[in-house]
Amino acid sequence: MPHDLSSLPAPSADRTLRRLLFLGLVVALAAGLFLLMLAVLAPGGWSGWEVLILVCYSLNLPWLALAGATGLTGLAARPEPDPAISPIAPPPTLLAICVRDEEVSTLLPPLTALWRGLDVPATIALLSDTTDPQRGAAEEEVVRAFAATLPPGALRYRRRADNAGWKAGNLMEFLDRHADGHEFLLLLDADSVMDPALVARMVRCMHAQPTLALLQATIAGHEARTRFAHWFGLGHAPGARIWASGQAWWQGPQGAFWGHNALLRIAPFRLHARLGALPDGTAILSHDFVEAARLHRAGWEVRVLPVDDGSWERHPPDLPAFLDRDRRWAAGNMQYRFLLRDPHLSRLGRFQMVQAMAHYLLAPLWFLLLPLAVLNAATGGAEGTPRVLLLVWLALSYAALHLPRLLGHAREAWRRGGPALREAATESLFLLLLEGAMAFDKTLTVVAHALGRRRPGWPAQRREGGHVPWGEALRRLWPHSVFGLAFLAALLAWGTPFATLVALPALAGLVLAVPFCVLSARRR
Repeated sequence: MPHDLSSLPAPSADRTLRRLLFLGLVVALAAGLFLLMLAVLAPGGWSGWEVLILVCYSLNLPWLALAGATGLTGLAARPEPDPAISPIAPPPTLLAICVRDEEVSTLLPPLTALWRGLDVPATIALLSDTTDPQRGAAEEEVVRAFAATLPPGALRYRRRADNAGWKAGNLMEFLDRHADGHEFLLLLDADSVMDPALVARMVRCMHAQPTLALLQATIAGHEARTRFAHWFGLGHAPGARIWASGQAWWQGPQGAFWGHNALLRIAPFRLHARLGALPDGTAILSHDFVEAARLHRAGWEVRVLPVDDGSWERHPPDLPAFLDRDRRWAAGNMQYRFLLRDPHLSRLGRFQMVQAMAHYLLAPLWFLLLPLAVLNAATGGAEGTPRVLLLVWLALSYAALHLPRLLGHAREAWRRGGPALREAATESLFLLLLEGAMAFDKTLTVVAHALGRRRPGWPAQRREGGHVPWGEALRRLWPHSVFGLAFLAALLAWGTPFATLVALPALAGLVLAVPFCVLSARRR
């Protein structure tokens, strides 16, 4: 099946029509879920808890409908061909990897394989922000030995003394001083792996389309050494392609940027994607959405290439590493509130940033649905609720939120049959246990930001795992378990058996957070 690049410049009228159709689908899904919610909550009168449930669910409806519409659009979108390949050979490309206190020796083999496998001219570039002196000395020694195995000029390495601007500053400083002689740059993270055939295709696509400033490939997981990473990847891989295809269909040339595994056109990126400090003087942490929005505003195209294979990263090895990464992303996304009036950002780029903030800001309201439902059942407010309609409402809400992933599983089951169905069942059970802990942790994160208790900086991501001690899991997750057990005890004491059964899937991830953390962290 050809891949959907959506990179042929669509007429403005066609883009407008696509966005109107997508908006209509979002409104229709939201309206349907809202009416179903009224049919569930209205019988028997309204309790105070039900009114609060109505408010919290309604505020989350746009997110639910957007996810559902993206899934439906991604499944239905027809692939569009790549632009015609230019007869002129593409210019040299930098294969750049950003490192910061990493074990460089483990990054070089896949990077070397990519460089040797390419049939387009390329140079390896190591952009180091390593701060630890001992790590830095070891890194430089490894790089010297590596450079000796390559032809002269095939490697560019520099280590910054001043880490201003974090990763975005690292990249821009390199482009300003060390990127001469190159027109394109492939931006990789320390755990990135890309197939040479895909990279060569991306280079040729960008070379053939002079208005394209950034081409982002869909990213899947690789080297899942722990149960957690493996189970997480079972749903991420099939869902990412559907999600990216749906977004590419309606966003078109104003797509998103996820920070790595992407090809940049150096000149417009240097000119338009240069980031300043926030009003309080701090650096922008989540730089990718801002850079994409600046390129949109300047008239350059940012495209997403939905692919099933060829672009990978490593998923977090365990639940604490996953939650740490999520808190780091939350810290960056929350900064977008200072940028929404920036005239250098496109309107769609601002919407993408609002969506990124809503992913965290709405989490407390989404999590509140659980205790509100428990309190409503415990105080008799659920009397008269139509049980069948309630189950239908819950099932459709879950399906809307996870539709890209569910449709991805369906597509894989159609292709591979029984093994794909078993993977879907395994991943769904894993996600059931993960989501409760994740929603509660997001709530704690938002509260910490509101109280000004966020940890400063941009801590490095932990990539290795295989063991989480019971004591560590208990110290990290005891609030999750206490809340889950309190809700379960309230239901058992004052609720009905039906209400308890309905709430169990949501409560399981909280009650079992500690054993789930320890057991899922073990090596496969």
